[in-house]
Amino acid sequence: MQYRTFGKLDFKGSALGFGAMRLPVLEHQVDEPEAIKMIRYAIDQGVNYIDTAYAYHDGDSELIVGKALKDGYREKVKLATKMPVWKVETTADFDRYLNEQLNKLQVEYLDFYLLHSLNKSNWRKIRDLGILEWFNNAVADGRIRYPAFSFHDDLETFKEIIDAYHWPMCLMQYNYIDIENQAGTAGLRYAAEKGTAVVVMEPLLGGNLAVPPASIKPIWDKAAIKRTAVEWALMWLWDQPEIVMVLSGMSNMEQLQENISYADRAAIGILTPAELSLFEAARTRYEELTAIPCTDCGYCMPCPQNVDIPENISNYNSIIKFEQFMAARGKYKWWKHVYDTKGFLTHDIRAASCISCGECEEKCPQEIQISRWMPIIHEVLDQKKPFVKKLD
Repeated sequence: MQYRTFGKLDFKGSALGFGAMRLPVLEHQVDEPEAIKMIRYAIDQGVNYIDTAYAYHDGDSELIVGKALKDGYREKVKLATKMPVWKVETTADFDRYLNEQLNKLQVEYLDFYLLHSLNKSNWRKIRDLGILEWFNNAVADGRIRYPAFSFHDDLETFKEIIDAYHWPMCLMQYNYIDIENQAGTAGLRYAAEKGTAVVVMEPLLGGNLAVPPASIKPIWDKAAIKRTAVEWALMWLWDQPEIVMVLSGMSNMEQLQENISYADRAAIGILTPAELSLFEAARTRYEELTAIPCTDCGYCMPCPQNVDIPENISNYNSIIKFEQFMAARGKYKWWKHVYDTKGFLTHDIRAASCISCGECEEKCPQEIQISRWMPIIHEVLDQKKPFVKKLD
């Protein structure tokens, strides 16, 4: 495992961090024994940073991580979780959520406590409630070692937050597609110059970069050194000196073992100019293929009408990105069939159930116009109308 200096902290972080957002699932619930096995395997292989959050797996992620860190594993890692800032209403909620999370994780302190999914509005709300002073107090009483934040908004807002506090670490979405989206490359460098350790999430854009479509694969085939699409995406990140760690949510042991092997080979400046040019070509082609820029983060959920928004968008995007038009329509039809016949789906999760209330759009980090897309998704997949790539 490769290690990198963690900003201004006296700590070297593993190149790969374990994200507990996409733990293995069995029959619609986390496969707890397998999840614990994976977390401990990662630590045994040198991963020294475990990341979870209040909302992950409907609250179960923290419980499982806490169990995985028993038997001496807690002492081997830096542990991070996140405050659900969208649920915060009063200053008293700061303590309430932190104490609840410490109890769920069965620990006395957190190495990193992140404000989850900051954007312009929720940042200013909790800032005005006194979050920065509260952070100082929580550090002083020993419940938190290092305040931090995760981010989903524009570059201007990112800089505003970075400048507001002496942040030891931040977590930002970044990959070879998102160089100008959200904080982007400019934000990465801005934070690093301030001495903030930058950890990257969504390195595969919600898995979208893991399986390239037919028109993307030939780009990677041109390389002298052969790598999988996943390894190319991760190596692009590890190539950059400003990135101290890449956080990955892994759903099975095979993914974990592959990512660890990639991290073992990671190095700053490992990619040649010719290889870097391949990313430019792939980025251009992906931009031509992607209709809706969803990363499957799930922040738009739950929907009041029970629409599975990320799944509908993913299914729609698969039409062109993975050349699966018939499969996408078949899955959409199957959802309706299972609901109508009172199977395990107790609600109609299809885009057809959307009433365009807009509640999801207030929470979407990608600022997707979901209420406009849902009727289109239904028309294309159910009524077989022509595919729409962009909104008017």
